[in-house]
Amino acid sequence: MTRLGDSVQRASALLAQDLSSDSTVRQLLAETGSRRYLDLTDLPAREQAELIAARAVEVLPSVDKLAADIEAARAEGRGLRVKLGIDPTAADVHLGHAVPVIVLSRFQRMGHAVTLIIGDITAKIGDPSGRSAERPPLSDEDIAANLAGYRGQVKPFFDFERVEFRHNSEWLAGITLPKLIGVLSQVPASSLLQREDFRTRLEGGHGLTMSELIYPVAMAIDSAEIDADIELGGVDQLLNMQMGRRVMEIYGQQPQLVVTMPLVEGTDGTGAKMSKSKGNYVGLSAPADEVFGKIMSVPDRLMEPYLRAWTEWTDPEIAGALARVADGSLHPMDLKKVLAGEMVAALYGVEAAMAARAGFTAQFSRKSFTEVGTLPEVDLAEHGAERIDAVLTRVLEFAASSSAARRLAKQNALRIVVEYPGGGQRSEVLGEAAVTRSLAEVADEVTAAQDGGERPAGVYLKAGRKLALLVRR
Repeated sequence: MTRLGDSVQRASALLAQDLSSDSTVRQLLAETGSRRYLDLTDLPAREQAELIAARAVEVLPSVDKLAADIEAARAEGRGLRVKLGIDPTAADVHLGHAVPVIVLSRFQRMGHAVTLIIGDITAKIGDPSGRSAERPPLSDEDIAANLAGYRGQVKPFFDFERVEFRHNSEWLAGITLPKLIGVLSQVPASSLLQREDFRTRLEGGHGLTMSELIYPVAMAIDSAEIDADIELGGVDQLLNMQMGRRVMEIYGQQPQLVVTMPLVEGTDGTGAKMSKSKGNYVGLSAPADEVFGKIMSVPDRLMEPYLRAWTEWTDPEIAGALARVADGSLHPMDLKKVLAGEMVAALYGVEAAMAARAGFTAQFSRKSFTEVGTLPEVDLAEHGAERIDAVLTRVLEFAASSSAARRLAKQNALRIVVEYPGGGQRSEVLGEAAVTRSLAEVADEVTAAQDGGERPAGVYLKAGRKLALLVRR
């Protein structure tokens, strides 16, 4: 049996047990977490290909071709050269950015040679994929700072000591005009203009620069320069990666295989992909308790894609856990706590995951909120005059937008909770109209309506499962 097979056997036994038990969950997190460093070189070529394909949207031209190429490379005593291109356009990254890196780590642990292409030239052009406007170019200083941030934050998912770093300025900075024109002359402009994002911009009367048209070709030249066997990227990069196959043929090379990764849905459950601009993301530098809480806030239907995207669970393990939820032998909340623990354990370790699990249980299982040790606070002296939707979005970041705050109210998930010294509690549901009123005004109305004149022990703003203490200093 392979090393992965041994681990699956142990984890499957734990997954069949009581997952509300801290002891069982601790063992499970330790077992599945150890797979992030597991040597996968003993897997047959076919199993390697299937393990990659299980987490991909598509493998082009086919999974069979991937398996055959792995087998052929083994016969030559080498691994395949796997490419991931990074245009360091932001300093902070989130779990969505970790998806291809996790699969890249699997390639690495299977014995293949991983090359990260740092797009210090292409970042100055700006990737137009999926954008409705031209992306502003970055300076060398921006690129260096963003790369340092990216590397530090995705480090828990990837061994940077076993990777080759290449900057595409090595070949693109010195490319001659005749050479570039020689490549461009064999790329039909129609194939670039057929892109949906380009068509949308042109139909809307927006500009489209020549640099944006050249971007996919420049990215494709990267593949040719390192003679990549495989390129890995998000499904939104498919056209760029297919251009890599075309340009490699122009260079007289064997075209690379393409492995596309899913764009994972954000935590708000609206169907939009995880994005910092939408506020529906989990930052890789977020504290353990915040990571755990954000995962616990997602709709149950997102458990399966999240387990597939960010854990080392195999498909049979995921299917088995979901089958237990379906037949009622496993509560969805218990599975979601395991998922949240997996995320925290990947970033901070098993002990941090168990501490976050305990903190979450304490916060949302106790009847008295005053027993909870740490809660975000809103000072009414400072923010009381602000509208409730503004407090939820800008101060607490409990909602991604004002419309999201209104949805909470519409779902009866927004309320003021008043607790009393004797342990009593009163909860006032806030309707949609309250969202546009000042927080202090609404809070004062709720507390003034109490019976008997008893002074509250605490007043809280509750949005879904998120809770904040209201104070006056």
